[in-house]
Amino acid sequence: MTDRPPQISRLIDYESLTLQAMRGVARSALERVAEEGLPGDHHFYIEFDTTADGVAIPDFLRNRYPERMTIVLQHQFSGLEVAAEQFRVGLAFDGVPATLTVPFVAITAFMDPAAQFAVRFAPEAPKPEASADAASGHDDAGAPTGDTAAEPAAGHPDGVVSLEAFRTRRGMPPSRREDRDPA
Repeated sequence: MTDRPPQISRLIDYESLTLQAMRGVARSALERVAEEGLPGDHHFYIEFDTTADGVAIPDFLRNRYPERMTIVLQHQFSGLEVAAEQFRVGLAFDGVPATLTVPFVAITAFMDPAAQFAVRFAPEAPKPEASADAASGHDDAGAPTGDTAAEPAAGHPDGVVSLEAFRTRRGMPPSRREDRDPA
């Protein structure tokens, strides 16, 4: 009874469940900020795929960021609305106000440097009608090929990235893990 067919392990897609849960963390953080504002030094860097279904941004931004874009929610944003599948926020770009609508499945990275929290997502593949991915040899996670927003996550197969490089660039102290003597 311990011999199970290999496909049984794929019946529960833990990777997908984990990614959904992490997107839920981003959603919950945005919901809190929409209700209560940003506490303390918290602020968010949100990177998203501008080509994803449901992304609504002005043409001047789409022309400037044809594949992916990173927004910062810190001091100057307005009208943050969070729904089950997407969020909407008002920002200004070079003094030009714009409202952006971003589905959570379009988010490729979510970071809160004040909390030393960061997660990177591979873009979700569209739901295939007749399993085109299987015929093309792509993996079940819909791993993208070519120039995509997921490329910086190379070397991080679990979809989670470290903030170490970000801390160094922004002058944040290194994590305690770096302070320990490797033994």
